[in-house]
Amino acid sequence: MSHTYTSNLYHCVFSTKQRAHLIPAELETQLWEYIGGIARRNGMKSLRVGGTSNHVHVLLSLSADLPVAKAMQLIKGGSSKWMKEHPGRSRFAWQEGYGAFTIGISQVDATVHYINNQKEHHRKKSFEQEFLEVLKKHGIEYAQQHVWG
Repeated sequence: MSHTYTSNLYHCVFSTKQRAHLIPAELETQLWEYIGGIARRNGMKSLRVGGTSNHVHVLLSLSADLPVAKAMQLIKGGSSKWMKEHPGRSRFAWQEGYGAFTIGISQVDATVHYINNQKEHHRKKSFEQEFLEVLKKHGIEYAQQHVWG
C-alpha cells in the first residue's frame, strides 16, 4: 500500500482552571469557532466544538502523524491566548490536564448530539459528575484526588 489511511477520532474534554465559570455566554460561539480554526490551521478536523461556561468538548479527527497530546497543546494554548486578549479575561486559564477518548465512526453522530446538548445535559449533572462517568465508561482507572489537581 503506497499511502497511510487512518481514522483517529477523539472526543476531547478540558475545563477552565479550577472549573471556574470563565467562558461568558457572549463569547462561547466565537470561542468554539476559534478552536475549530486552530484545528484546521494545524491539520486537524474539528467535527464539533461545544461546552459550557467552565469546560469544552471537541470532537477531533487527527492525522496519523499528530499525537493527541500535541493537538491538545495547540488547541488549549491558542484558545487561552485568544481568550486573554478580550477585556476582563487576562486571568483566563485552562486546567492543566484533559481527557481524550477514542471513538469509532459509528459513534460520531451520538457524540455530536452529546456535545450539542451540553447546556441541557448540565442542568441535571455537574461537569465533575460527567467527567467521572466518561472515565468509567471508557474503563479508565483513576484516583479521584488526582483527577481535579
